[in-house]
Amino acid sequence: LQGAELWKRFHEIGTEMIITKAGRRMFPAMRVKISGLDPHQQYYIAMDIVPVDNKRYRYVYHSSKWMVAGNADSPVPPRVYIHPDSPASGETWMRQVISFDKLKLTNNELDDQGHIILHSMHKYQPRVHVIRKDCGDDLSPVKPIPSGEGVKAFSFPETVFTTVTAYQNQQVT
Repeated sequence: LQGAELWKRFHEIGTEMIITKAGRRMFPAMRVKISGLDPHQQYYIAMDIVPVDNKRYRYVYHSSKWMVAGNADSPVPPRVYIHPDSPASGETWMRQVISFDKLKLTNNELDDQGHIILHSMHKYQPRVHVIRKDCGDDLSPVKPIPSGEGVKAFSFPETVFTTVTAYQNQQVT
């Protein structure tokens, strides 16, 4: 994870990500450095964002804390963000920082722009996937990530966030 210090600072106070109907870029953005790939093999790099639990949250101002407010809303259809440079060789991926700064989050369940659809006031975990090209032949933004040999997922505990339509915690603002 690149920019891990910034992620950790947010994580300590409770990272919040703004979601809008039109779609909003993540801040901090997900950026990763990958090693150990076969330089001559082709890979897709993708990201999805999965619920941390089946709860809905609310922010309690007088204690400056997120509290469980009930069960999660029914899940939205999972979306996958396929990195625009995909597929590329292992050599290409390993020599650059892979940035997901074009990815946008939305609360518009009818979104047709390819944004990741999330519910407000829920906790989520971004996951980065490295998919060998032959395993990603039917990779699609609206299908689950393939699994098995040739597919690896990575997540970082400090990137967990709560979705909001406006920042709740003054420290995050």
